[in-house]
Amino acid sequence: MHLPRLGPIACERPEIAVNLHGAGPQSVDALISTRPTRLISHSHPSRPWITGPVWREETHEVNRWCALLDWHGVPADPQELALIPPPPWRSAGHVVIHPGAAYAARRWPAERFAEVATALHARYGTAILITGSSTEHHIGSSVADLAGLPRQCVMAGLTDLTTLAAIVGSASLVICGDTGVAHLASALGVPSVVLFGPVSPSRWGPPPGGPHRALWAGKQGDPHGKYIDEGLLRIDVEEVMAAASELMEPRCTALPRERRRRTSSGINRPA
Repeated sequence: MHLPRLGPIACERPEIAVNLHGAGPQSVDALISTRPTRLISHSHPSRPWITGPVWREETHEVNRWCALLDWHGVPADPQELALIPPPPWRSAGHVVIHPGAAYAARRWPAERFAEVATALHARYGTAILITGSSTEHHIGSSVADLAGLPRQCVMAGLTDLTTLAAIVGSASLVICGDTGVAHLASALGVPSVVLFGPVSPSRWGPPPGGPHRALWAGKQGDPHGKYIDEGLLRIDVEEVMAAASELMEPRCTALPRERRRRTSSGINRPA
């Protein structure tokens, strides 16, 4: 790991450096090189002079980082996740589909996202907006083409973070993989269907009790893998539509009771 080039600020000694990358040691070394007055980090056995809590793998990320701050004397409430809503997008009530993710292991197939987009548009007549980064524009375009949607609905690569937050905050539903947009939907209180593959939602999933459905086949894998995770492939279009319908139609009774129970639980099937 290398520190990014920070321009003139790189010559200034920071008051506080916070390690949000992991336990280390590479990230710890990178921060130490800036000579911070104070370092907030987890401990690492190869760097015994660094104080901090022990990194525990099976911990939800929200609890992990709040516990890190608390250990270093900074109060943090894991229940306080809400962001101040951004200015509204120019339209509202659309469905956001975010098919990309940093690693292929967490990318549900574009053709399945397209099937969901087609079904949602046909059932509810709602507008579909497809988001993503500039490097994911081709994925968004593929989803739009397969779903028969106009290219104007593809916002991938056309938004900054503020605009993306506005699009998500004005949506009626977000459907995405295990990626940053899922956390944004949670923080803005927007209903979401989040597809988990390599990692359990018990670690990276949305907070319980909210308008969210976390789908997982119960199979662990490598979240940084080069190929789509086998467990993620076990989630089918029908399951995603069932979860989406529960959120789009709170009073809908058409879904079989067993399907509703499994979708809401966040764990759909055993491995």
